[in-house]
Amino acid sequence: MKTMELLPPTETMYRALVNRDSSFEGIFFVGVRTTGVFCRPTCAAKKPAPENVDFFATPNEAVEGGYRPCLRCHPMDPNGHPPKSIERLRTEVERAPGGRLTDKELAALAIDPSTARRQFKRHYGMTFQAYHRARRMGLALGQVRQGGRVAEARNGSGFESESGFREAFTKIFGGRPSDAKANTLLLAERIDTPLGAMIAIADDKGLRLLEFIDRRATERELSLLGKRLRTNVVPGRHPHLEAVRAQLADYFSGKNLEFDVPLAPVGSPFQLRAWKILRSIPIGETRSYSWMAKRLGDENARRAVGRANGTNMICIIIPCHRVIRADGTLCGYGGGLWRKKWLLDHERRWIE
Repeated sequence: MKTMELLPPTETMYRALVNRDSSFEGIFFVGVRTTGVFCRPTCAAKKPAPENVDFFATPNEAVEGGYRPCLRCHPMDPNGHPPKSIERLRTEVERAPGGRLTDKELAALAIDPSTARRQFKRHYGMTFQAYHRARRMGLALGQVRQGGRVAEARNGSGFESESGFREAFTKIFGGRPSDAKANTLLLAERIDTPLGAMIAIADDKGLRLLEFIDRRATERELSLLGKRLRTNVVPGRHPHLEAVRAQLADYFSGKNLEFDVPLAPVGSPFQLRAWKILRSIPIGETRSYSWMAKRLGDENARRAVGRANGTNMICIIIPCHRVIRADGTLCGYGGGLWRKKWLLDHERRWIE
């Protein structure tokens, strides 16, 4: 398999390099032809012209390509940490999630409001104001569902008027605050990983979705999930989200490749059966679509198996990356073949 098939598109990598996008840390390394040095995507050095760069999947490939490691960003050091400046805004939100953060308050925290909000939008895919508003509404919905009064929830949500609260509530959840006790509260959190940013969604029943944010189907899956459960997704905290964050960290570090966070996938009976079989594939091993079809009782159902795997909304934990062609070649992974190969190599490396 060609190396470039295991990397994101060249245009995506160069854009990440120019933007010093920390979500691409560990995904690729860039060699600069004019200096003979290779760097991390987030290196602070002056960015080279696109015609003067080579991209590599690993530091070893860059070294083998004739490049030496940068003394500024230390690309050979696995303990390099991506920038955390954007997380300061989220930290401040969590100090008082039901309140507001004015420009004056941000400035007092040595945070430039316009710069921070622009970076927040680029990093999280939504404006800071939208995130904070959704966070407040998520807390309000949780309060009502636990038996609280609508008026009390409104007072704690940071909205000065009842009409403003009801309008915002209806826009986000598609219903009236008085109907909140019947709503399923779906909470979402962004999780940065060595393979890029992911979004995790959970409710009290378990983890509903875990996907790479840049995957084309992720937005469609978010909409589908909301329609099936008759609610919208809002940012917030939940024990299941905290658990999946910690377990993903252990997985990527090689400390523990197993997951025990409760799962609550949404799908047809056939899909649920297929996803259950996926979870039976041992870590570090692979199986074919034909093998899955036989386990499902119909050895001619390979295409149906492929479709079921493609609609899996909980990647890594429901390991559709462990299914390959019968001849051993990789295929069919919505997150990109480069991620599929990385996951398989990672698991084999730690299991051996």
